[in-house]
Amino acid sequence: MIAIEEIEAARARIADVAVRTPLVRLQADADAEIWLKLETLQPIASFKIRGAANAVRRAGAEQLRAGLVTASAGNMGRGVAWLARELGLPATIAVPDHAPRTKVDAIERLGGRVLRVPYADWWRAIETSRLDGVEGFFVHPVSDSDVMAGNGTIGLEILEDLPEPDAVLVPYGGGGLVTGIASALRARSPRTRIYAVEPATAAALNGALAAGEPTKVPFEPSWVDGSGSPSVLPDMFARVRELVDGAFTASLEETAAAVRLLAERTRIIAEGAGGLALAAALAGKAGNGRVVCVVSGGNIDLSKLAPILLDEL
Repeated sequence: MIAIEEIEAARARIADVAVRTPLVRLQADADAEIWLKLETLQPIASFKIRGAANAVRRAGAEQLRAGLVTASAGNMGRGVAWLARELGLPATIAVPDHAPRTKVDAIERLGGRVLRVPYADWWRAIETSRLDGVEGFFVHPVSDSDVMAGNGTIGLEILEDLPEPDAVLVPYGGGGLVTGIASALRARSPRTRIYAVEPATAAALNGALAAGEPTKVPFEPSWVDGSGSPSVLPDMFARVRELVDGAFTASLEETAAAVRLLAERTRIIAEGAGGLALAAALAGKAGNGRVVCVVSGGNIDLSKLAPILLDEL
């Protein structure tokens, strides 16, 4: 659990970088009263700017001297590149070979150097917190406590706009987002239920919770590229299992329908991971009452978005 004092400090530290995103009511045919936390409206169209900014700004000048490094499916890479540009530092970002062109282009526009690597090498960098052959301050996309504290500022904002929601649904990639948000909620709204949501094609947390320990699950890369993995990070699983009330999965079809609904009803463009929480809420998995869905990001290739909007995926 991340201390609430660290999350509050992070909010002050990143206030000039991260946007205080709105919480809006979704008009939808559902039993629950659904609210959307629109992290798509961040400067990099993803919540990742929060954690990246907090981690980099807490680091000392000597740590940052050689530049910034991360391994990312795309959004953390964009956040790290944004911070590196602000500081006049080089940034190197390793992305898996199936990373969307939209995310890669966005990193390069900010001056970041992108290294496309096989998925196994990319995952190894995340497990070891280092990128072979590259020097610099490694900003871990998931398990850095400063990154998680930055993510936790989302929880503070949710509670200020909607005190004591019944449930909050959070997409799960590696666990850093749900750990940060859940830490804030446990401290300030302990009655609120917290659930993680993964794509059914790569539901490592669901598998680990069912088994009681980290375990390998079937993994199928998909257009929901910011969430899902073949296994959980053991240290993150130890944190997450103590904080969440459970985990759900959403099919690719359910997720596409959620992305389409967001575009139709709110004119918000969400990437695959950004649609997961809403997909679970629309399926009734979080029950009735006031349900908050974290729409984590909106960086999706137009070639993927077009068939989703036309219901031709």
